[in-house]
Amino acid sequence: MRSDTVSRFYVQVPNDTPIEEWSDDRIWEALATRLGHGQDGWSLETGPVTSRAVLPMRSFVATPMRHGRLFLAGDAAHIVPPTGAKGLNLAAHDVATLAAALTRWFASNDAALLDRYTDDCLARIWRAEDFSLFMTRLLHRPDDPFEQRAQLARLRYVCSSEAAQRSLAENYVGLSRPALPTVTGRST
Repeated sequence: MRSDTVSRFYVQVPNDTPIEEWSDDRIWEALATRLGHGQDGWSLETGPVTSRAVLPMRSFVATPMRHGRLFLAGDAAHIVPPTGAKGLNLAAHDVATLAAALTRWFASNDAALLDRYTDDCLARIWRAEDFSLFMTRLLHRPDDPFEQRAQLARLRYVCSSEAAQRSLAENYVGLSRPALPTVTGRST
Protein backbone atom coordinates (compact mmCIF):
# COMPACT_ATOMS: atom_id res chain seq x y z
CA MET A 1 0.00 0.00 0.00
CA ARG A 2 1.42 3.39 -0.96
CA SER A 3 0.71 6.57 0.94
CA ASP A 4 2.35 9.83 1.99
CA THR A 5 4.70 7.81 4.19
CA VAL A 6 4.95 4.47 2.36
CA SER A 7 6.56 3.88 -1.05
CA ARG A 8 7.56 0.97 -3.24
CA PHE A 9 11.13 0.91 -4.51
CA TYR A 10 13.06 -1.49 -6.69
CA VAL A 11 16.80 -2.09 -6.30
CA GLN A 12 18.52 -3.98 -9.10
CA VAL A 13 20.20 -7.21 -8.03
CA PRO A 14 21.05 -10.40 -9.94
CA ASN A 15 18.05 -12.75 -10.24
CA ASP A 16 19.75 -15.48 -8.21
CA THR A 17 20.40 -13.20 -5.20
CA PRO A 18 19.17 -14.78 -1.94
CA ILE A 19 16.73 -12.34 -0.32
CA GLU A 20 18.36 -13.02 3.05
CA GLU A 21 21.40 -11.03 1.84
CA TRP A 22 19.29 -7.86 1.85
CA SER A 23 18.61 -6.63 5.38
CA ASP A 24 16.59 -3.47 6.02
CA ASP A 25 19.85 -1.58 6.61
CA ARG A 26 21.36 -2.77 3.32
CA ILE A 27 18.20 -1.86 1.42
CA TRP A 28 18.11 1.65 2.91
CA GLU A 29 21.84 2.15 2.24
CA ALA A 30 21.39 1.15 -1.41
CA LEU A 31 18.38 3.44 -1.81
CA ALA A 32 20.14 6.36 -0.10
CA THR A 33 23.06 6.02 -2.53
CA ARG A 34 20.85 5.71 -5.60
CA LEU A 35 18.41 8.47 -4.64
CA GLY A 36 20.99 11.04 -3.55
CA HIS A 37 20.44 11.15 0.21
CA GLY A 38 22.03 14.30 1.63
CA GLN A 39 22.26 16.14 -1.69
CA ASP A 40 20.72 19.60 -1.86
CA GLY A 41 19.34 19.22 1.66
CA TRP A 42 17.18 16.20 0.77
CA SER A 43 17.11 13.20 3.06
CA LEU A 44 15.62 9.77 2.69
CA GLU A 45 13.29 8.88 5.53
CA THR A 46 13.70 5.27 6.57
CA GLY A 47 11.43 2.88 8.40
CA PRO A 48 10.63 -0.80 8.53
CA VAL A 49 10.73 -2.66 5.22
CA THR A 50 7.36 -4.40 5.08
CA SER A 51 7.93 -6.55 2.00
CA ARG A 52 10.92 -7.71 0.03
CA ALA A 53 11.41 -10.10 -2.87
CA VAL A 54 13.76 -10.72 -5.76
CA LEU A 55 11.56 -10.21 -8.80
CA PRO A 56 12.79 -11.11 -12.24
CA MET A 57 11.79 -8.23 -14.49
CA ARG A 58 10.11 -9.57 -17.56
CA SER A 59 7.91 -8.62 -20.43
CA PHE A 60 4.94 -10.53 -21.76
CA VAL A 61 2.21 -9.95 -24.35
CA ALA A 62 -0.75 -12.27 -24.81
CA THR A 63 -2.19 -12.27 -28.26
CA PRO A 64 -4.98 -12.42 -29.07
CA MET A 65 -6.41 -10.46 -26.15
CA ARG A 66 -9.76 -12.10 -26.72
CA HIS A 67 -10.79 -15.71 -26.28
CA GLY A 68 -14.44 -16.11 -27.21
CA ARG A 69 -16.38 -13.88 -24.82
CA LEU A 70 -13.37 -13.39 -22.53
CA PHE A 71 -11.38 -10.19 -23.06
CA LEU A 72 -7.97 -9.67 -21.47
CA ALA A 73 -6.83 -6.23 -20.29
CA GLY A 74 -3.97 -4.79 -18.27
CA ASP A 75 -1.61 -7.24 -16.57
CA ALA A 76 -3.74 -10.18 -17.71
CA ALA A 77 -2.84 -9.25 -21.30
CA HIS A 78 0.64 -7.76 -20.99
CA ILE A 79 3.40 -7.16 -18.49
CA VAL A 80 6.02 -4.43 -18.76
CA PRO A 81 8.90 -3.83 -16.37
CA PRO A 82 8.51 -0.69 -14.24
CA THR A 83 11.44 1.10 -15.93
CA GLY A 84 9.17 2.57 -18.59
CA ALA A 85 6.31 3.44 -16.21
CA LYS A 86 3.72 2.20 -18.70
CA GLY A 87 1.76 -0.55 -16.94
CA LEU A 88 -1.11 1.51 -15.55
CA ASN A 89 -1.40 3.65 -18.68
CA LEU A 90 -1.63 0.56 -20.88
CA ALA A 91 -4.24 -1.00 -18.61
CA ALA A 92 -6.35 2.18 -18.63
CA HIS A 93 -6.15 2.35 -22.43
CA ASP A 94 -7.20 -1.31 -22.73
CA VAL A 95 -10.19 -0.72 -20.47
CA ALA A 96 -11.25 2.46 -22.31
CA THR A 97 -10.96 0.67 -25.66
CA LEU A 98 -12.90 -2.33 -24.39
CA ALA A 99 -15.56 -0.11 -22.77
CA ALA A 100 -16.18 1.68 -26.06
CA ALA A 101 -16.42 -1.65 -27.89
CA LEU A 102 -18.81 -3.14 -25.33
CA THR A 103 -20.93 0.01 -25.32
CA ARG A 104 -21.30 -0.19 -29.09
CA TRP A 105 -22.13 -3.89 -28.88
CA PHE A 106 -24.85 -3.39 -26.27
CA ALA A 107 -26.22 -0.25 -27.93
CA SER A 108 -26.41 -1.49 -31.49
CA ASN A 109 -25.34 -5.15 -31.62
CA ASP A 110 -22.32 -4.01 -33.67
CA ALA A 111 -19.34 -6.29 -32.91
CA ALA A 112 -16.82 -4.49 -35.17
CA LEU A 113 -14.96 -2.82 -32.29
CA LEU A 114 -14.95 -6.03 -30.24
CA ASP A 115 -13.50 -7.86 -33.22
CA ARG A 116 -10.77 -5.20 -33.55
CA TYR A 117 -10.01 -4.97 -29.81
CA THR A 118 -6.70 -6.87 -29.95
CA ASP A 119 -5.45 -5.00 -33.01
CA ASP A 120 -6.57 -1.65 -31.59
CA CYS A 121 -4.55 -2.26 -28.41
CA LEU A 122 -1.44 -4.07 -29.69
CA ALA A 123 0.26 -1.18 -31.51
CA ARG A 124 0.34 0.85 -28.28
CA ILE A 125 1.32 -2.20 -26.21
CA TRP A 126 4.28 -3.12 -28.43
CA ARG A 127 5.47 0.51 -28.51
CA ALA A 128 5.40 0.57 -24.68
CA GLU A 129 7.14 -2.83 -24.45
CA ASP A 130 9.92 -1.60 -26.72
CA PHE A 131 10.29 1.63 -24.75
CA SER A 132 10.42 -0.25 -21.43
CA LEU A 133 13.10 -2.52 -22.85
CA PHE A 134 15.04 0.57 -24.01
CA MET A 135 14.77 2.16 -20.56
CA THR A 136 15.81 -1.09 -18.85
CA ARG A 137 18.89 -1.29 -21.06
CA LEU A 138 19.59 2.41 -20.48
CA LEU A 139 19.21 2.43 -16.69
CA HIS A 140 20.13 -1.02 -15.36
CA ARG A 141 23.78 -2.01 -15.29
CA PRO A 142 24.43 -5.17 -17.27
CA ASP A 143 27.03 -7.74 -16.17
CA ASP A 144 28.52 -8.21 -19.64
CA PRO A 145 31.39 -5.78 -20.49
CA PHE A 146 30.19 -5.46 -24.10
CA GLU A 147 26.67 -4.56 -22.97
CA GLN A 148 28.15 -2.05 -20.48
CA ARG A 149 29.95 -0.25 -23.31
CA ALA A 150 26.85 -0.33 -25.50
CA GLN A 151 24.83 1.08 -22.57
CA LEU A 152 27.31 3.93 -22.12
CA ALA A 153 27.11 4.73 -25.85
CA ARG A 154 23.30 4.69 -25.62
CA LEU A 155 23.35 7.04 -22.62
CA ARG A 156 25.81 9.42 -24.31
CA TYR A 157 23.61 9.49 -27.39
CA VAL A 158 20.51 10.36 -25.37
CA CYS A 159 22.41 13.09 -23.50
CA SER A 160 23.87 14.64 -26.66
CA SER A 161 21.15 14.29 -29.30
CA GLU A 162 18.12 16.54 -29.36
CA ALA A 163 16.31 14.00 -31.54
CA ALA A 164 17.03 11.20 -29.04
CA GLN A 165 15.86 13.41 -26.17
CA ARG A 166 12.67 14.27 -28.02
CA SER A 167 12.02 10.60 -28.75
CA LEU A 168 12.63 9.61 -25.13
CA ALA A 169 10.32 12.38 -23.90
CA GLU A 170 7.58 11.46 -26.39
CA ASN A 171 7.70 7.82 -25.38
CA TYR A 172 7.96 8.53 -21.67
CA VAL A 173 5.09 11.04 -21.55
CA GLY A 174 2.99 8.84 -23.78
CA LEU A 175 1.97 8.55 -27.35
CA SER A 176 -1.11 10.38 -28.44
CA ARG A 177 -4.12 8.16 -28.21
CA PRO A 178 -6.41 7.90 -31.17
CA ALA A 179 -9.90 9.04 -30.32
CA LEU A 180 -12.17 6.24 -29.27
CA PRO A 181 -15.21 5.81 -31.48
CA THR A 182 -18.35 7.55 -30.35
CA VAL A 183 -21.32 5.40 -29.61
CA THR A 184 -24.87 6.33 -30.41
CA GLY A 185 -27.76 4.71 -28.62
CA ARG A 186 -30.23 2.59 -30.50
CA SER A 187 -33.72 3.85 -30.85
CA THR A 188 -36.52 1.71 -29.53
